[in-house]
Amino acid sequence: MPTKEAKTSHNTERDILVTGHRNPDTDSICAAISYARFKNKYNKTNHYIPCRAGSLNAETSFVLDYFKEEKPRLLESVKTQVSDVAYRKTPGVPKNMSLKQAYQIMRDSHVVTLPAVTKQGILEGLITISDIAKSYMNVYDSAIISTAKTQYKNILETLEATRITGDIERFCQKGKVVIAAANPEMMNYYIEPHDIVILGNRAESQLSALDNGADCIIICEGANASPTIRDLAEQNGMIIMVTSYDAYTAARLINQSIPIDFFMTKEGILSFQEEDYVDDIREVMASKRHRDFPVLSKEGKYLGMISRRNLMGAHGKQVIMVDHNELGQALEGMENAEILEIIDHHRLGTIQTLSPVSFRNQPLGCCSTIIYKIYQENGVKVDKKTAGLLMSAIISDTLLFRSPTCTPEDEKAARELAKIAGVDIEAYAMEMFAAGSNLKQKTDKEIFYQDFKIFTAGKIRFGVSQVTSLNEEELDGLKERLLHFAKSALEKENLNMAFVMLTNILRQDTILLAVGPRSGELINMAFSLESEKVVYTLHGESVEGYSARIPELVSRKKQLIPPLSLFAEQL
Repeated sequence: MPTKEAKTSHNTERDILVTGHRNPDTDSICAAISYARFKNKYNKTNHYIPCRAGSLNAETSFVLDYFKEEKPRLLESVKTQVSDVAYRKTPGVPKNMSLKQAYQIMRDSHVVTLPAVTKQGILEGLITISDIAKSYMNVYDSAIISTAKTQYKNILETLEATRITGDIERFCQKGKVVIAAANPEMMNYYIEPHDIVILGNRAESQLSALDNGADCIIICEGANASPTIRDLAEQNGMIIMVTSYDAYTAARLINQSIPIDFFMTKEGILSFQEEDYVDDIREVMASKRHRDFPVLSKEGKYLGMISRRNLMGAHGKQVIMVDHNELGQALEGMENAEILEIIDHHRLGTIQTLSPVSFRNQPLGCCSTIIYKIYQENGVKVDKKTAGLLMSAIISDTLLFRSPTCTPEDEKAARELAKIAGVDIEAYAMEMFAAGSNLKQKTDKEIFYQDFKIFTAGKIRFGVSQVTSLNEEELDGLKERLLHFAKSALEKENLNMAFVMLTNILRQDTILLAVGPRSGELINMAFSLESEKVVYTLHGESVEGYSARIPELVSRKKQLIPPLSLFAEQL
């Protein structure tokens, strides 16, 4: 007796992808959508996303359009990406931030790199602890405050000073830093227009700085300026600020007010995007001496910082597989994904998982029949749209109950779902098959891959494409084209043999084409017949293969793959 769906509590911060096999058919797509919908209703602690592992064929497109269902998210791979890594979401800082503030953030956050970003989130540069250290060791220029276009507000904050007069939002663009240690007469020779003067409470020195055109005076040790000097400073636009630090400490600290923009790296920054694969960036990281690298969105906006250490704890994508359980049919990267569940109705394949999973495999004609049973077992209502999708999948996989894979459970489920969806199942099936049989506007590649799967038996790796139609003439016209394409697929897919099933839904038979060494011999052994050797010439190029019409052969899963696999192991 099948067990009921168990409630789980996976990482709530990550999406769980529900996907079928590559080159998806109607069952693969509808099962993914319907099971993700069930999980989102039944287990609200996680977010389940239906996905597709390839383009939709004409039949599946008809189904989704008919029931006004959105296409699932397209996945090209489930390889681990930067988005799957718990990288640091270190916030960006403005480029006019002082070195002192930047260092304090680094110290408190235990990081060695800070990103400078715009208000719109665009990365402008990187400042490191090393850059800050170099700024202290290598700066001997008394004019560097103005060279770096330092804002007086930065100086005020760095010296923990109090503003007495003047506009601290201004930027220092000229002048140098002077300590008024000599008598006023001597200072007249050193103080120039726009200088910043560090001094004490001597009124004579303060007046000297004012008379010589200083833009700012910094009064140390908490002293103050007289009302007269304040008034004169206001009239001349001079800034006066008072700090509790002594002159020596103030002189040491003032360079920490320089904006990080002056020292940060702006060119040649190596960054990664969330979509980048971890395997690719690991090699790049290993070739660089940097400890941290910025992560950007597709739009180029800064998201965070990633390091080699972050990659050590990288987790694969969390995936639920439906309608397949073989690695050869799964998306690229599935071997490193965290597979949580498998729901299938095919033979058991070779897939291996990193940890125990919930595995449900039943000998039914359609995976969507199992999904419907799960809804029923857990008391979750099937809505009209979902019923239409599940019904369509069963119709497709069982060829409206004509396929030998069809069980009484499949037909019972389909007819119940048709009532919920409010459709005449026979009339709808013919309309759906007709939509899927319309191959006139499709390329050979689109037709070949719309329902293609790869299998392994012994040392033989072979692929099978199945094309179904209601039109015998249409199928007959595809023989030359698809045999030629099957020949090219041998190399592309690294196959020993390639087969094409041209299945007539109404006649309940299949024209089986084959290319590859000993493929004709394999057909003869599997079906106890003599296949016909054929040579088809197309666009001046000849391809040699084999052809056989096999009565009552309509199911790839139940009627074709078992005998081919059995005798392939003997070749």
